[in-house]
Amino acid sequence: MAEAIKIDAQLRERAGKGAARQARREKKIPGVIYGNKQQPVVINVDELELFRITRDPHYATHLYDVMVNGTPHHTLIRALQVDVVTEFPIHVDFLRVSDRTSVTMNVPVAFINEDDCPGIQEGGVLNVVRHEIEVDCRADSIPDTIEIDLTGVNVGDSIHISQVKLPRGVTPNITDRDFTVATMTAPSAMKSEGADTGEETGAEVAEEAETKEE
Repeated sequence: MAEAIKIDAQLRERAGKGAARQARREKKIPGVIYGNKQQPVVINVDELELFRITRDPHYATHLYDVMVNGTPHHTLIRALQVDVVTEFPIHVDFLRVSDRTSVTMNVPVAFINEDDCPGIQEGGVLNVVRHEIEVDCRADSIPDTIEIDLTGVNVGDSIHISQVKLPRGVTPNITDRDFTVATMTAPSAMKSEGADTGEETGAEVAEEAETKEE
């Protein structure tokens, strides 16, 4: 399995709101480890350690070995509650996983090879329809990002999920349609020219088609 990040945790003697408030007063974040057909374990995690880990925008796709009194629990962070003012965590849920666990995750997209994209070179604008793609995969095969190659993408083109090369073992959760991930729209000058002549630009035609699809 992929290398996991270690997190130290302490077993919490009791659950409930009172125990959770006491933990926060001691700069600890209450949490629970559950799943994999085992009993839940209530824990406390160091506030600063959890805050540092969850500053990573890809924290939800990482694996964590939560060490509870010396016993490791192989997990994913499945839910994180934060204070709306301080943005510090106030509760965390860890899901136990194994090398056979299948999960559904939202993985962010990342666009590469912009220098080889004729649409961008012509002043086109990349319109990202989906900033994340929901995928099914094994817990040890979760990608940090899904890379989308812009090589050869022209103004008016659309990028559908069928054109995206996904890592081995990773499949889109939506299977009933070839959904749009991004489009390359025309620059403002080109749109204005199309309006002046009463004709639609290629990008406008593509946008109209994508709107009907969605």
